[in-house]
Amino acid sequence: MNEQLQPLKKQPRAGKAGRSGTQDDIVYAHIFEAILEQRLAPGTKLSEEALGEIFGVSRTIIRRALSRLAHEGVVLLRPNRGAVVASPSVEEARQVFLARRLVERAITELAVQHATAEQLAELRQMVNDERDSFSRGDRGAGIRLSGEFHLKLAEAAKNAPLISFQRSLVSQTSLIIAQYESGNRSHCSYDEHTQLIDAIEARDAALAVDLMMHHMDHIDSKLNLDEESASDDLHAVFSHLLQTKKPGRSPVKL
Repeated sequence: MNEQLQPLKKQPRAGKAGRSGTQDDIVYAHIFEAILEQRLAPGTKLSEEALGEIFGVSRTIIRRALSRLAHEGVVLLRPNRGAVVASPSVEEARQVFLARRLVERAITELAVQHATAEQLAELRQMVNDERDSFSRGDRGAGIRLSGEFHLKLAEAAKNAPLISFQRSLVSQTSLIIAQYESGNRSHCSYDEHTQLIDAIEARDAALAVDLMMHHMDHIDSKLNLDEESASDDLHAVFSHLLQTKKPGRSPVKL
């Protein structure tokens, strides 16, 4: 079997930027997905050498991808010390969640005004996919889909700056949850998402906003200082992309 890293297969959704395109698009997409799925622990060193080996690309390509992630606040670029996955402090986590509440309120109000029937159908399908992921025990995929739901909702709001801001906040939220979530790991986000879609479809802005704020309260209530569940081993995180190598064979290529 050829040792070749393939782009993510499905077409882009809100949370799946760069599923196809340039090499740095693909590297960016895989790292972003690993963060959304909480497979990368906050504080993980993102070695350019290790990532270059994993993805079979130059350090220039890796730097471009890391720069994009740094712009979104999920990677910290440290002069002369390399890049690490951001590790938000308690105060930074509080600030992110405050910003997230304000943005979610605005997005919800705008989605009530602008969401189309097609977009609502897409949101319902995402909820179904999220529920299926948790049901089969794929917690990482379920968490990612939960984040993508909020990005798709931002698209329905039809406000480009909010979409960009939300993308950064959703990925930072995933890091915060990975770092600070309490031992209770039960998830009912898909039920809350369904109720929210129903309120948006009914064009009931007051109810939709109340449901969104309750949803944010639910997420916030589960946060506490706890052990990290993600990994800081880059090769382990991206092991699904690497096929068994034999001596003398070339590195994995995009």
